[in-house]
Amino acid sequence: MSDLSHGAAWIGGRILPIAEASIPVTDWGLTHSDIAYDVVPVWKGAFFRLNDYVDRFMDSLAYWRMDVGMSTDEITAALAQMVTASGLQDAYVAMVGSRGRNPIPGSRDPRDCDNHFYAWCVPYVHIVKPEQAQRGTSVWIAKSVRRIPKDSVNPKAKNYHWGDFTSGLFEAKDHGFETTLLLDHQGNVTEGPGFNVFALFGRTLVTSDHGVLHGITRGTVLEMAQARGLNIETRALPLEEFWTADEVMLSSSGGGVIPVARVDEHHFSNGAAGPVARQLRSDYFSWLEQDRFRTLLTAWTAKV
Repeated sequence: MSDLSHGAAWIGGRILPIAEASIPVTDWGLTHSDIAYDVVPVWKGAFFRLNDYVDRFMDSLAYWRMDVGMSTDEITAALAQMVTASGLQDAYVAMVGSRGRNPIPGSRDPRDCDNHFYAWCVPYVHIVKPEQAQRGTSVWIAKSVRRIPKDSVNPKAKNYHWGDFTSGLFEAKDHGFETTLLLDHQGNVTEGPGFNVFALFGRTLVTSDHGVLHGITRGTVLEMAQARGLNIETRALPLEEFWTADEVMLSSSGGGVIPVARVDEHHFSNGAAGPVARQLRSDYFSWLEQDRFRTLLTAWTAKV
């Protein structure tokens, strides 16, 4: 088999180097961003919260009315086979359901499309470099774009509709910031490209409950915070209130808890990673290694 150490893909039952993976140019996943997906981390040879990620993926497929012709067990087996073949012990693993090609010339009926599943994995991705996360990253609140309303594109069904995020990222990079955070049309904090957002007020941790993906890592952070004795509030978070927070942090499957030192020209935690954010970041990497959350690659490949 070709070298898979830089990443692998599973397409149509075949495992191949990620650089050789492709989908047809007429696939609606490409032409319409008509895709459901999810990403599960692999850490030190085991999936983290695998069932939670796969269950959410199946829910997203159902919401987008896709039938990829594979069961939960078959999808999980495909992921395990692919990662095992790659040899990666720490990986970023994507599972994807695409609308597929429409075999009827000129048809705009999504029911005619051939839905299909594919997957890919690469070495573990940190959406913010670890050294930057340690000292606290920088976030730009997008000014030219707002988050797509939840009654236009459901953020709880994970999808590839990133037009708003991409515009925000260009703004952030143009102003010298690492990443971007979007507001909704009512001026509430929502989420950013690949992460949820938290604000700490004293001993109370607040995160939005609307207009956002209910991330698996977001849920893990809430569990860790409760274990640390913090109070939890999931609700609308107006920007005016956000500015008064003691600490700000992000959560992502690509790096866990990411402390924030600066948002626009406002410095949090004296321009450094806050102590609670640092503690939760440490907790996250500890939880990655707890047996109760881990599914060893060998446990699945032994079944197939």
